[in-house]
Amino acid sequence: MHADLSRITFHPDRGYSAVIAQQGRVQLDADANEQMLTQLHQHRVALTDLIGQHGGPDGSAGFKIARVPGRNGLDDLTIGPGHYYVAGVLCEATRPEPGVAVPDEGTPLPPAPEQPDTWTYWDQPDAFRDPEVPGDRLPAETPYMVYLEVWERVVTAAESPDLREVALAAETSARLKVVWQVLALPASELRVRNADASMEALQGAFDEWATGRTAKAARMAARAQRPDDADDPCVLRPDARYRGPENQLYRVEIHEGGPAAEATFKWSRENGSVVFAVDDVDGTWVSLGSLGGDTKLDLDVGDVVEFVDTAYTCRREPAELLRVEELDLPERRVRLSAEPAIGHRPELHPFLRRWDQRELAEPARPMRGGALPVEEGRWIPLEDGVEVFFDPTDPAGPGYRHGDHWLVPARTATGDVDWPTDPAGRPLLRPPLGVVEHYAPLAWVTGPGQVVDMRLTFGMTQPDVRRPG
Repeated sequence: MHADLSRITFHPDRGYSAVIAQQGRVQLDADANEQMLTQLHQHRVALTDLIGQHGGPDGSAGFKIARVPGRNGLDDLTIGPGHYYVAGVLCEATRPEPGVAVPDEGTPLPPAPEQPDTWTYWDQPDAFRDPEVPGDRLPAETPYMVYLEVWERVVTAAESPDLREVALAAETSARLKVVWQVLALPASELRVRNADASMEALQGAFDEWATGRTAKAARMAARAQRPDDADDPCVLRPDARYRGPENQLYRVEIHEGGPAAEATFKWSRENGSVVFAVDDVDGTWVSLGSLGGDTKLDLDVGDVVEFVDTAYTCRREPAELLRVEELDLPERRVRLSAEPAIGHRPELHPFLRRWDQRELAEPARPMRGGALPVEEGRWIPLEDGVEVFFDPTDPAGPGYRHGDHWLVPARTATGDVDWPTDPAGRPLLRPPLGVVEHYAPLAWVTGPGQVVDMRLTFGMTQPDVRRPG
């Protein structure tokens, strides 16, 4: 979650069922968030136990797939309206009602705009497929699998301005949003050669593919290392290992994925929550809605920023990391090291996200594209004594994935980071906290107009009955 948090305390393996508020105690965001995540976890586990890994209500299940001709000779898919559950996560394919403007006085009401009942592959709300990108097009040859990918992301006022309370002139809470995307998978990637393969064979091949996609081979550990000059008066405590002046929530996130030799990472001391809404772009100059509220949450020359928008966020592609070269405070503008690769589309709410990595003094560790290279098997310093360690991954495994991230709370009261250790005090390796994806097969397309429905349904009166949709 790229949000301004103190820490994340929810861990399902601890078996807590609720958060109990106590009188006279300070209430933190972590308490409220743990209660929300606990209830969400219980709710989704219960739904998965009752429904299975995926399924929709009998007679009204959503996401029915039909293959239709599209524009410019490109195939298209229609996505039927309704609900479908994947790992207990509710996915809704129902289009919102279109708004109608109030007419001027004396003018008759305009006719209601025509609205199709279904989404299509090209206009589904959170996929942002582009016909000009060959990799976004549906497979040219049949058969292929149509499947549903589901995950969640945080939305702040930088992307959704209506979250900001104008009476307070400030942002309050962020939102957690379910993102569903209907995508296609060629038969070759499923290792299925027979277009007439049985439902069981197709489901087994898809499950094997999905397991490989969700496997998290990367692991990381964190620690705070005591400085050599323990008598330095700038250190808050003589025995402090973390020597930052404030509590922080460090976020370590993979930028470019792939094997260790190619992967890079970025980090933020504010969990990546320092963002600036973009008003306009003129070459390398970017006009911002604000330059930040104080010196801790502002932009300065030398800062590394990521120019992203809703489409890039939903597509989960690594955006180019740029450097702030110049500030124009009166005009709320910054000059970047290069022109952003993403075009300025106000409807996609572009914004800059600040990252805090810097090129280290070691000649062997220059930044690569604005991010730091992943180096396995050694402690990598971030700042103020905080260090991270990437465990060597299985060469045959999935390696590092863009968006994989870890959170490291650093506390001045202890002069250390809050990270699990073994009885001997050695930091433990942990898999990334996210991104957590879930997958479900929807249809097996074998030819023009030939679509085998692979959805499962459940009945309200017979919850044990599950059958293809």
